[in-house]
Amino acid sequence: MTEEIKEEITRTLSDGSPPATATEVIAALDKLQIPNTTITHAPMRTVADSMALRDGVPGGYSKNLFLRNKKGIMIVVTLLEDRQINLAALGTQLNMGKLSFASPERLMKYLGVIPGAVTPLAVINDKDVVVTAVLDKALLEKDPLHFHPCDNSMTTTISKEGLLKYMQSYHNEPMIVDFDNPELIA
Repeated sequence: MTEEIKEEITRTLSDGSPPATATEVIAALDKLQIPNTTITHAPMRTVADSMALRDGVPGGYSKNLFLRNKKGIMIVVTLLEDRQINLAALGTQLNMGKLSFASPERLMKYLGVIPGAVTPLAVINDKDVVVTAVLDKALLEKDPLHFHPCDNSMTTTISKEGLLKYMQSYHNEPMIVDFDNPELIA
């Protein structure tokens, strides 16, 4: 996403408040006593960008999709970075019908981030808990986990337990999906 497009998106949530900054996300982790470390780097907008910058750092890396169905139900899906999924099959499995990618404006409105910065840590911005959070079961088997803290020029490292505690504290219990299911593979 170019800087021009990035600036066109009004940085406000559905209630008109500003979204949490990376500093606020990290403070939220600290408040919950979730061990974490954060590094700063060049902006990473894609999995390929991430792979080029991490140079062998172990752990779980994700691809994050912000989706919606025809009824306007929003879903953030966090899965292993190398997964290719069948959106139609996922929509059927989740009983949500046909899924498609949501607009950058909806992404900002509900999760407070821009494309390229989607992260499960953005659920802190979904104050009305209208976004369904979905996590890949296999991702949760990795240790540690690495996510943008609502800013794609930073990466925060936490444990699986830390991620789940954070999501339960600031959002709700995420749905855990087995993306190894052959029906979900594109």
